[in-house]
Amino acid sequence: MNQKTLTLHLVSEATGQTLDSVARACIAQFPNTEIRLRHWNLIRSRLQLRRVLRHIALDRGPVMSSLTDPALQADMEAGCASMQVRLLDVLDSAVTFLSEETGEEATRHPGGQYIMDENYYQRIEAMHYVLAHDDGQETNELNEADVVLVGVSRVSKTPTCFYLANRGIKAANVPLVMGIEPPKALFTIKRPVIGLTIDPETLIEIRRTRLSQMIPSGRLRDPAADYAYIDLEKVQEELRWARRLCRHHNWPVIDVTRRSIEETSASILDLIETPGYVGTA
Repeated sequence: MNQKTLTLHLVSEATGQTLDSVARACIAQFPNTEIRLRHWNLIRSRLQLRRVLRHIALDRGPVMSSLTDPALQADMEAGCASMQVRLLDVLDSAVTFLSEETGEEATRHPGGQYIMDENYYQRIEAMHYVLAHDDGQETNELNEADVVLVGVSRVSKTPTCFYLANRGIKAANVPLVMGIEPPKALFTIKRPVIGLTIDPETLIEIRRTRLSQMIPSGRLRDPAADYAYIDLEKVQEELRWARRLCRHHNWPVIDVTRRSIEETSASILDLIETPGYVGTA
């Protein structure tokens, strides 16, 4: 059966991140249709909107909009109606709902969520912290972390920390290497420590890809170490050892095998936001 194709236009007055996330979450539910996203971001004037409408006319497809300016949204509705293109305002119902609940009129300020307030600077500070405390660096400062992730090589510790930093969470990560004693600070800090684990076969594939990327640059280690790095029996032993270590210190463990970075981070946030959960005791 031929796969249906569709162009979905996303029109936003800001960076388009919110609209993109909503669209992608919905697109995932329609595997039999190829939906191409066309982003139109920072649309804040009628001149810019007219340009967008001209392009939509050339590449016809439905439109999802997150415009909050009533005049621009009215122009968008009129333009789509004249082309007989369907339009969905993804924010209107939510804004109307909250306006009714709060009794307050919405300000309709473009990009209102992107302001340089305390939360913004908290995210910047968290990002700097992740950079300085990646892969076991500066373990003497782990008590400054909101959470510390541990796990063997290539279980997505670093990308998870960066995702958490974008949520304002200071996340450090410490690699667990069998045969090497973890830093003593891990066992004394009063911060949450969470282990990440993964299916052995999946880990081997990730590591094998990593090794293949290192070959052209001549960065391979000695052959024996590289063999152990992707040997099934060795990897299974390594993962079991890491799990035992986490269990011994009462560190919760999250299996990331079939989880995206976003899903792993959501589980971490659930853990550290649980009332009464402190971490290592």
